[in-house]
Amino acid sequence: MARVSVSNMLNALVELGRTYLDRSDQNGSIASIVAQCRDLVSTRGEASGTALASEIVDRCAALDEEKSVSLLSALNEAFALDEEKLQAAARDYANSPSDDAYLALSAAIEAPRQELFRRLNMAPGGTAAIVGMRSRLLAALPDHPELRPLERDLKHLLSSWFNRGFLMFEQIDWRTSAVVLEKLIQYEAVHEIAGWDALRRRLEADRRCFAFFHPALPDEPLIFVEVALTHGLAGQIQDLLAEPPEDGRAEKPDTAIFYSISNCQDGLAGISFGNFLIKQVADAVQRELPHVKRFATLSPIPGFRKWLDQKLVRDTPDFLTEDELDLLQRSGWRENDVARQELKPTLMRLCAVYLIEEKRGTRPLDSVARFHLGNGASVERLNWMADLSDKGLDQSVGMMVNYLYDSDEIVSNHEAYVRDGEVATSSAVARLANGRS
Repeated sequence: MARVSVSNMLNALVELGRTYLDRSDQNGSIASIVAQCRDLVSTRGEASGTALASEIVDRCAALDEEKSVSLLSALNEAFALDEEKLQAAARDYANSPSDDAYLALSAAIEAPRQELFRRLNMAPGGTAAIVGMRSRLLAALPDHPELRPLERDLKHLLSSWFNRGFLMFEQIDWRTSAVVLEKLIQYEAVHEIAGWDALRRRLEADRRCFAFFHPALPDEPLIFVEVALTHGLAGQIQDLLAEPPEDGRAEKPDTAIFYSISNCQDGLAGISFGNFLIKQVADAVQRELPHVKRFATLSPIPGFRKWLDQKLVRDTPDFLTEDELDLLQRSGWRENDVARQELKPTLMRLCAVYLIEEKRGTRPLDSVARFHLGNGASVERLNWMADLSDKGLDQSVGMMVNYLYDSDEIVSNHEAYVRDGEVATSSAVARLANGRS
């Protein structure tokens, strides 16, 4: 009820405020939208301000991709930081560090862009529109690096608005609204959900799904995690996605396997929710099912094959023998099951090396490894032929990895990782990396 009443109030303000708007300049140009934005950040009443913000949001939504980028460029320049004002405020504070001088400096440090987006957020649907703006902005950055200051301002604001304290943690099941369930199918980024029947399997009694939502986007999951309740570690994704045994005689689960974590909003890239979600899911599962004692993932290894191919092209790695190098340089093994099986010991060893030794600075090269290891997990087990989908074979020659979340080790693993870049690893995976099975 609260969401409806707030929405009604905002819409009523918009309708009331429209009578105060100047509609003399509605030619659809980028310049006229920028002029409205300047008007918005000037002093105006609540009703007229909300109505103007709503109109700007609507006009932005109607722009095509090219004009959207043009508008973002115009806003980046029109509401840029006033460097002269900042320098003057800094001098004043340096000469006389009073509270007033500090407040003036704080105001000067913030670019007017941030106030503009705070005002736009007053509009019904304003938060979603701003998230959408950042999504378009991130897509445009490679060709428009000059927009980086605008992107930083938007990320700063969204990081505050989507703070963990504002997020709602919800379990998703078959009774959840169809609008949200459809979004799961749409946003699943790890293992495709091929329609409603496949989704139903992922929400059955031996499965769990949890998500974070934000009050401003009530029907839009921000991130969701899919969990399988199993007996022991799962080693093949096909088994987790398959239908349950017809006789229903599955062993009592003792393990929760996080097998898919999907970020849903491109405009919130770089704003992390996953670490909070995993911890909260583990707590929720353990409260519901006290006999589930172990928490682990069955995770993809998205960068392995690309890394291996680059190694074979650029140099002769010292961790390969001549015979192994000869086998790997043969054409066709990547697409041939028999040839891959012949290379199993070599590929398993190389994958272990990739996960625990290959670094970018002090952090693992693999993006999924960085996420889980940074949250205190350890590399527990490599699984051969664990994902036989085209995507799995293309990314990691079909291999997947179990990261283990051991409650007794999470804190020490995290501290060692953050402090020294140390990768917590089981003895089995360490032996693989060292060439001992």
